[in-house]
Amino acid sequence: MRNEYPRPTLTRGEDSYLSLNGEWLFRDSEIKDEELYFDISQYGEHIIVPFVPESKASGIGRYTAEETVHYLRKFSLSKNDFSAGRVLIHFGAVDYECSVFVNGEEAGTHRGGYVPFYFDITELVSVGDNAVSVKVTDHTADRMQPSGKQDPDDVPSGCHYTRCTGIWQSVWLEFVPKIYVDDIFCRPDVAGSGVDIGVTVAGEETDDEVLYASVSYRGKRVAEGSAVISDGEASIYVKIPDPVLWDIGKGELYDVTVNVGKDTVSTYFGMRSIATEGKKVLLNGRPIFMRLLLDQGYNPDGIYTATDPSEFRRDIKLMQDAGFNGARMHMKIFEPGYIRAADEAGFLLWGEYPNWGLRIKEPEATDIFTPEWMAEIIRDRNCPSIIGWCPFNEDDPGKNVEIMKVARAVTRELDPTRLFIDSSGWTHSGGGDVDDVNDYGQDPEVLRERYAVIDENAYVSILEWGNGLYDGKLPYFISEFGGAGFDLDSEQVHKFDDTSSKEAWGYGDAPKSAEELFERFAAQCRVFLENKDVCGFCYTQFCDIMQEINGIYTYDRRPKFDMARAKEVLCVTAEIEKTE
Repeated sequence: MRNEYPRPTLTRGEDSYLSLNGEWLFRDSEIKDEELYFDISQYGEHIIVPFVPESKASGIGRYTAEETVHYLRKFSLSKNDFSAGRVLIHFGAVDYECSVFVNGEEAGTHRGGYVPFYFDITELVSVGDNAVSVKVTDHTADRMQPSGKQDPDDVPSGCHYTRCTGIWQSVWLEFVPKIYVDDIFCRPDVAGSGVDIGVTVAGEETDDEVLYASVSYRGKRVAEGSAVISDGEASIYVKIPDPVLWDIGKGELYDVTVNVGKDTVSTYFGMRSIATEGKKVLLNGRPIFMRLLLDQGYNPDGIYTATDPSEFRRDIKLMQDAGFNGARMHMKIFEPGYIRAADEAGFLLWGEYPNWGLRIKEPEATDIFTPEWMAEIIRDRNCPSIIGWCPFNEDDPGKNVEIMKVARAVTRELDPTRLFIDSSGWTHSGGGDVDDVNDYGQDPEVLRERYAVIDENAYVSILEWGNGLYDGKLPYFISEFGGAGFDLDSEQVHKFDDTSSKEAWGYGDAPKSAEELFERFAAQCRVFLENKDVCGFCYTQFCDIMQEINGIYTYDRRPKFDMARAKEVLCVTAEIEKTE
C-alpha cells in the first residue's frame, strides 16, 4: 500500500493528512449522467489507487474499454478533522483531464497528466461519511495531448510503452488552518553562505501576518529569521555558518521549518551551486563530468507508479553501483519520492517534460504546455539533485520557435538557479546553457573521430536547420548514446506485458553476448570521458522496458553484466574534470 507522506518538499504533522490510497470503485466506461456518479451500482470493479488500470498492481491489469473512466470512494471525517480550519483534497497526478465531485457537488477540474493539484472542499464535506467521485478522460492518441512514451495505438512498440489512464499518484486529504503556507522556495547562495527563503501563503487575508523561518542541519538549528507577509508573499535571507555542501554521493540536506499564524510546515534544501564556465559544467565551483543514465521511470507491476517507495532508493543505488552519478528523468515527470531519494543520495538529475504527443507547431500548444511545465518547476525546484531543466525532447523548434521562447522565459523566471536546455538531442533555438546531441552510432572509433574536434562544425545529429548548429562555445553534452539491445534471457521481454509487440529491439546490431555488450558499452563511454570538450553523457538506458531491451539492467532490475567492471570504467577522472 502506498500510504507514505506524499509530498516530501512541503510537510505537516502526521495528523494533518488522511491517505485515500487503496481500494476504490471503478468503471472503465463513461457515466453520462452526473447524478449517477455516486450510484455504486454503476461501478462493476474495484481498483487499487494510485495504480493505473493497465497495471497489475491496480488489481485490474488491462487496457480500459474507453477513454473515460470513473472512480468512487467513501471516507469518514471526525469533528477533530475540521479543527484546523480547512479541508483540501490533493491529487499527485491524474492522466489526463479530470473532474472531481464531492458529495454530489463539483469540487473542480484539472487538465494535465503529470503534476499535482488540489481543491478546497471544506464547504462540501461534513462530519461522518462522505464520498468523492473522479471522472477522467484520457485521449492518448490526441496529438494535442502530451503523453510522453505512452503508445497512442494501445499496442506498445518501438520506444512507446503501455498507456497509463487515470489516477497514478497518491490521493489524500489535508487539514490546514484558514491561513496556510502554499509554497516554499529555498535558493541557496553558496558564494554568500546563505539561503533565500521565499514563501507563498493562501487562504484568508494574510497581510500583517508574520513569517518565521528556521534552518537546521542534522537536528541543530543554525539560522533563523522573520518577515511580514505582503500580498500573500514574504522572503527571508539568512546566513548559514560554515555551510556543508551538497555534492555527488553526499546528499547533505538542510531542514527548514516555517511558521505562519497557526500553520507550521517543513521543507529542505541543499547548499550547492551549478553553473557553466566555457565548455565546463561546474558543481560548487569545480568542473564535473555528468555520468548519466536515461531513466524512463517504468516499473513491471506499477508501470508509471512504483509499487513501494523503497523502489526509488533501489533504482538509484543500482545506477550508482554501475558508476553513474545521475540520470535524465526522461519524458515523464517523476514521482516526488524518486527525487527525494536522489537528494539524499547525492545523485544528479535533469528534469524533463513528456512533450511527445503534443504538436508544438500548433498555436494552442503553448497554452497546453505552459501551465503544466510551470507546475513541475514549482513542485521540484527545492530539490538539490535537479541541476537542469529540459522541456522538449527531439523536437524541431523551427515548427514553433515561440513555444521555445516561452519555455525559456518561464523557466528563468521561476527558477534561475539551474541549467537549461530548450530541446534535447536535435536542434536548439538559442538561449540555453548547454548544447546537446543524441548519437546512437555503435562503433566507438567512429564516435571518437566524429567528436575529435568540437567547434562550430561539430556533429549535431539528424537535423540541421534554423539556429540549430552548435556555436562551439557552450558545454557540449552527449545526451543520448549507446542503446545496444541485448536480451538477457529469451522470456524476459514479453513476460511483463502481453500487449507489447513481439519485436524486441535496441540500437544497432545486437551484441552476441553479455561480454560483447559490456565491451561496447565500455569503449563508447571511454570515447567521451577522454574528450576534453565533452561535459557529460547519458547512456541509453537504465533498464529494459517491455519490448525495448537496451538497458544495462533488465526490466525487473537484473544486471546484464558485472556492474563493478562498469564502475571501474566510469570512475576515472574525465578529461574535462582535470584541473590545468
